[in-house]
Amino acid sequence: MNKKIQKRIKQIETENHIWIIYLFIIILSYYSNSKEKDYFLNNNQESKEIYRKTNAFIFSILIIIYSYFEIDSINSFKENNNQNKTFDSLSLIATTAVLISGIIFLYIIIEDKNIEEEIAFN
Repeated sequence: MNKKIQKRIKQIETENHIWIIYLFIIILSYYSNSKEKDYFLNNNQESKEIYRKTNAFIFSILIIIYSYFEIDSINSFKENNNQNKTFDSLSLIATTAVLISGIIFLYIIIEDKNIEEEIAFN
């Protein structure tokens, strides 16, 4: 196998691991939503803090994942020599936007002590 194919296979294997992490994140998000619901129904302050901390953990993990894709996109943009440069540019813009959105959501989670804003893992 040539180096380009080997690199792509390694990327696919890494992405498969990321899908497993996403499944874990979905389970944590479900748990977090149950705590949010308990807070709003019963004014349970402990549930509110668990919800906030769980979401902060979730979005911290997501920022790491988004950073991986950002680095991959930057490398792809740098390595390609005018071939597919438009797609590489669009991919870089999209991954940058996703990373920025994750950072913004994490900021909201940390600063919004009264959980006024609905935060959703997309």
